[in-house]
Amino acid sequence: MTLTELRYIIAVARERHFGRAAESCFVSQPTLSMAVKKLEDELGVSIFERNKNEIAITPIGQRVAEQAQRVLEEADKLKQISNDGKNQLAGAFSLGAIYTIGPYLFPHIIPTLRKSAPDMPLVIEENFTARLREKLKNGLLDAIIIALPFDEPGIVTLPLYDEPFVALLPAAHHWSEKSAIKTSELAKENLLLLGEGHCFRDQVLQACPECKNADVGNSPVRQTVEGSSIETIRHMVVSGMGITVLPCTAAGADKYARRLLQIKRLVNPEPHRCVALAWRSSYPRPKAIEALRKSILSSNMSCVKYNEK
Repeated sequence: MTLTELRYIIAVARERHFGRAAESCFVSQPTLSMAVKKLEDELGVSIFERNKNEIAITPIGQRVAEQAQRVLEEADKLKQISNDGKNQLAGAFSLGAIYTIGPYLFPHIIPTLRKSAPDMPLVIEENFTARLREKLKNGLLDAIIIALPFDEPGIVTLPLYDEPFVALLPAAHHWSEKSAIKTSELAKENLLLLGEGHCFRDQVLQACPECKNADVGNSPVRQTVEGSSIETIRHMVVSGMGITVLPCTAAGADKYARRLLQIKRLVNPEPHRCVALAWRSSYPRPKAIEALRKSILSSNMSCVKYNEK
């Protein structure tokens, strides 16, 4: 059993395809296939089910791949121990964030990190929570920024800040004189939401249970319209399509903010989310995680409440 064979196992588990796994490891497919078969024979188990058109990982294979990832990270720790004093803030850092956080947080933290860790450029990815979870577990991302709850064995989560939700209205909306809006009132309007797969959509519907059933029965003329991104939804609000609910950091971040849109507080209760940083407990660059944490806590986003612990 070698570290190279473990890398091949992880690659096949990730790609579900021997050819693509071989390409990602820069080896030929026969070389990779023979190494995987050798490891299976050594362990006495089938790690993968080989079908004509696809590769599936067996339950025991999933456990082997997860342990292989931990072994490789522990091996990286050995290298770091042997090079005591090596700068953990040198080298690229792969950071993922969900779609409703990344575009509004990255512009704050990147300049800070350029100063505090100039030799640690960020490789950034935005994606759904489920995809970020898998990439973090498989070692393709060093850390991710997500909304709680987030529970995964072997993953550390650190709350960063609480972020309230706000309502976004067209400038001429009939609620323009209100100082705040009750969450239950949202069900009376055309509510624009992100599509399925976005955790923020679920958080909005959790804050307004009445909104889930507003399209059925004898409810007033009202519909729930889905958008592919926050920016798309914002454009629809401006055009008069309806209203929406956004994280406060995303509410005023465009050219429409003052002229054509209104931002209103939501109350009874005020919905919010807790944004957190997550990384593998075996990750060998804790100083890089700490530098990232400090850059986020110093981002000075006025509408959020930071967790300074």
